[in-house]
Amino acid sequence: MGIKIVAKNKKAFHEYNIDATYEAGMVLSGPEVKSLRAGRANIRDGYVRIDAKGEAYMYNVHIALYSFATHNPNEPLRARKLLLHQREIKKLIGKLNEKGLALIPLKIYFKENGRAKVELGLARGKRQYDKRATLKEQQSKREIQRAMRHDR
Repeated sequence: MGIKIVAKNKKAFHEYNIDATYEAGMVLSGPEVKSLRAGRANIRDGYVRIDAKGEAYMYNVHIALYSFATHNPNEPLRARKLLLHQREIKKLIGKLNEKGLALIPLKIYFKENGRAKVELGLARGKRQYDKRATLKEQQSKREIQRAMRHDR
């Protein structure tokens, strides 16, 4: 079966250079899990902060209300606690103190055991000319692939 990807942050790869990735669990309620299984999540504007207690929280991630939930409707944009090992959090705190680094969610997915996970990326913002260079590189790769396909 493998993993089932619920939401991807395609904008992140355009806006940032991803230096490293981390996998974290999320503290979710029942209706939120069901809404995720239905594929109703948006992580485009999401980001992660580590508070003073050393706990990681994910903000601005929209998980839609589950329509069949009878009790405890959750706020779609609430802060969600992330489950990371303490040594990972300490390493992230050290790296996030560097200028220009941010921790952003790249994708939300379900593993084979049914647990919802989020892949976090340690990101460095791109400049405008970097974005243009990346787009030109992608277009040239596409053109090379097309030319190779037509030569056969």
